[in-house]
Amino acid sequence: MNDMLEKLLAIKNRFEDVEKELSSPEAMSDMKRFAQLNKEYKDLSKIVAQYNIYSNVMSNIESNKEILATEKDEEFREMAKSELDELIQQRDTMEDDIRLMLIPTDPEDAKNAIVEIRAGTGGDEASIFAGDLFRMYQRYSETKGWKVDLVDYTPGTAGGYKEIVLNVSGEDVYGTLKYESGVHRVQRVPATETQGRIHTSAASVVVLPEADEFDIDLKTNDIRKDLFCSSGPGGQSVNTTYSAVRLTHIPTGIVAQCQDEKSQMKNYEKALGVLRSRIYEMEYAKHLEEVSKKRKTMVATGDRSAKIRTYNFPQSRLTEHRIGMTSYNLPGVMNGDIQDIIDGLQFAENAERMKEGTV
Repeated sequence: MNDMLEKLLAIKNRFEDVEKELSSPEAMSDMKRFAQLNKEYKDLSKIVAQYNIYSNVMSNIESNKEILATEKDEEFREMAKSELDELIQQRDTMEDDIRLMLIPTDPEDAKNAIVEIRAGTGGDEASIFAGDLFRMYQRYSETKGWKVDLVDYTPGTAGGYKEIVLNVSGEDVYGTLKYESGVHRVQRVPATETQGRIHTSAASVVVLPEADEFDIDLKTNDIRKDLFCSSGPGGQSVNTTYSAVRLTHIPTGIVAQCQDEKSQMKNYEKALGVLRSRIYEMEYAKHLEEVSKKRKTMVATGDRSAKIRTYNFPQSRLTEHRIGMTSYNLPGVMNGDIQDIIDGLQFAENAERMKEGTV
């Protein structure tokens, strides 16, 4: 048995064990354990499906080799040789795909994400650019079939946002959007510029894995709740009731707020989700730091101070600094067409992980 088959067989055995455990009364009575097993079952099922196909291909390769070794009929031998060539090509392609599947995934990748966009240097133009990034992620999420919920925002004085916080939910959201964490720089002539000069502004993006109630045990006594009136662009009151919620985690000083919903209870739930994720991220950041020590490019660390991308409007050029990628499709990118960039970053990270000998 080759190494690939041995690895896949071990995974298939684990898959069968998880399947049995999922139906046990012990797992059903422990919701945290059940959720973990369910996630593992779903992840392993994709690999087991490939194992079944790969195992069948390997079996057919052996059968055709046997025919070539024993068969005298030349026409039959020619058929077996032709089929063997096709099978070997299929095997090689499958082995490349399976190696990628066998790279251990970050368990956070399947989670939903909290996306925080903040205007940086550049005054009003930075706020406008933060608004542009928000629309870019909103449109990209639409193409993926993800749901985007606005959690909190502070409007810019000339448009856009000084800060905006989103909750993005769907399949493998964090594993996709985590590459967006960092400083995004824009070079263009602002609408407010009368001399036609190009300005450089920046906005920072932070992507957090959304923590669920099993990840963080928040004690009610540790949270201070403050209520205030929601406000819209320009500071006008858009809600005369105290429905906006600000939560402070007393032990850490971490704050989260939500003013998007008319219901105080809905705002509380959203703010609690963000608070839980920010506290969870403190521990997760330690994990990323450990991983980054072992890896050079580390495209997905989410280093908040790193300049990751430049959007040059006069030349319609986007530069992704981490992998040296350049695109001249800036209008398309700003309209949500960022899949090629994310694919490039994922490929770079996977290539590095394979070099480490993970697979």
